[in-house]
Amino acid sequence: METYTIAVLAGDGIGPEVTTEAARVLEAAVKQAGRTVALREALVGQAAIEREGAAISEETMALCQRSDAVLFGAVGGAGVGNPNSKQQPEQALFRLRKDLELFANLRPVRPYPALVGASTLKRSVLSGVDLVVVRELTGGLYYGKPSEIRDGVDGKGASAVDTMAYTEEEIERIVRYAYTLAQGRRKRLTSVDKANVLSCSRLWRRVVDRVSADYPDVETRHLLVDSCAMALIRSPRDFDVIVTENMFGDILTDEASMLTGSMGMLPSASLGLRKTAHGHQFGLYEPIHGTAPDITGQGKANPLAAILSAALLLRYSLGLQRAAGAVERAVRQVIAQGYRTPDIARPGEQVVSTREMGAAVLGALTASKKE
Repeated sequence: METYTIAVLAGDGIGPEVTTEAARVLEAAVKQAGRTVALREALVGQAAIEREGAAISEETMALCQRSDAVLFGAVGGAGVGNPNSKQQPEQALFRLRKDLELFANLRPVRPYPALVGASTLKRSVLSGVDLVVVRELTGGLYYGKPSEIRDGVDGKGASAVDTMAYTEEEIERIVRYAYTLAQGRRKRLTSVDKANVLSCSRLWRRVVDRVSADYPDVETRHLLVDSCAMALIRSPRDFDVIVTENMFGDILTDEASMLTGSMGMLPSASLGLRKTAHGHQFGLYEPIHGTAPDITGQGKANPLAAILSAALLLRYSLGLQRAAGAVERAVRQVIAQGYRTPDIARPGEQVVSTREMGAAVLGALTASKKE
């Protein structure tokens, strides 16, 4: 019987709460598929800084390196750590992405019919929306050097600098990944940049134009990031695959989460070229939301994005397509049955806790196996 090893890095804030539910569902889905899974927990983020002296230890990095996938919660957040410290919780995520070469972040956006009322947008705008954002994950402003605050001298105030840098190879790698994804969907790709201002974006657009010739079956269009932000709200169903650089992707997907009604509904998969021992894609899987310190420990966190991230883990890193589909159907079922955490509940709807929502998904998954 095949056994998979998953590194579980719950992190800070609501990370442990939602990751616990995702891990329970993941374990059940793997068991139903006739396989076994070993979940290996480790500290990350502020919890790791306080206990181990670093946002992610060498031992935890080694665990991730020898695992089939990483199930991640959240790190950082308001009130966590010292903003002036050299050790920041988010450094754990940056290192994981860079050292594990996870250059492609996939964020699927597909509103649930039963949750249309949870969004601030009209039902007619949300009808038929099915898009995925492909975000470049290991370059751009988040990694460019220098990046620092410089103290003022001779009576001048302090200054700060951040550096955006991309190579042609980095851009081509993510663009080809997005084109390949588009070929398996509706064959429409939107490349998002800021080519009217940024040199990195002008290079980005040049690479997209060159690479597009290798994918004649895919319709290509360019959008400036500000225009894309507007179009995502005005006509989101016009999008199929969106590909963009690191920071733009970070911002646009937070906006896109509102199409589903809440950030608590959006999963993500961070993938690269590395293969697991079982021949599948190694990846890191996490909900797109943060640590939400204002609701930590109150049972209010929505675990569905984490559970849907576990479904992506089943699909990409374990190759268990049917198990992934079963988890996604279980989520759809509990939503259709009216289960709501506070973030997706409308006035008058019954609200359940994080644990209760997780248990409902687990119950629906188990019941589907018996049918």
